[in-house]
Amino acid sequence: MPEKNEMPEKNEMTGKLILVSHHLCPYVQRAAISLAEKGVPFERVTIDLANKPDWFKAISPLGKVPLLIVQANGEETVIFESAVILEFLEETQANPLHPADAYARARHRAWIEFGSATLNAIGRFYTASTEAAFLAESTALSAMFDRLEDELADQAGPWFNGERFCLVDAVYGPVFRYLDAFDRIGNFGILDGKPLVQAWRKALSERASIKGAVAPGYPQRLRLFLRARNSFLSTLIPPDDLASAPPLARSA
Repeated sequence: MPEKNEMPEKNEMTGKLILVSHHLCPYVQRAAISLAEKGVPFERVTIDLANKPDWFKAISPLGKVPLLIVQANGEETVIFESAVILEFLEETQANPLHPADAYARARHRAWIEFGSATLNAIGRFYTASTEAAFLAESTALSAMFDRLEDELADQAGPWFNGERFCLVDAVYGPVFRYLDAFDRIGNFGILDGKPLVQAWRKALSERASIKGAVAPGYPQRLRLFLRARNSFLSTLIPPDDLASAPPLARSA
């Protein structure tokens, strides 16, 4: 894998995929999970979003990750935005993760959007500056998982769609990874009274593609990131357990 911030050399090999990444980005994790579930080989290049390399700024219209660089037939195409990358992989790679039925696909796409909204709510939770705001965001986040609890009531199996792993599962694996970090800080009761969500979370945490979507040291990196937010949550993280953490990641 190229060194951090180093532009990968162009490769004329048909169908080579390069996932431009950041250590903590949950949207990158979605793409990595999808690629792993489909059994598609890919190269991963990790950059520092606080010190974006020139090659990245030249090819990323929004200055964000993930990017999927597709090198095929002597040409290079850059695809940005995680939802678009997921749909591109569905259209071009084997082992589909979307259901075949159009109505079911629409429902899954809607819950993927809900997953993005949940990530936004998580961001508000860990950046809340006061205890009152923190508690309000905790309540709002818990209510979002109440909606998921209701949705899962009609499923029979470990995954969102029952017995078959799907893209909605790929999206929520990174969501629950944040809750893992929060649980190491304190008991905030976000999933209290939600046994179906709890069971889904456990199943996802044991899935190889989800475990492999982050590099070793991810929990320490995320904890250090949360500690640096100067938020109410950051005041609950003792500084003495961060000495062995990897270098600070600047953006999640």
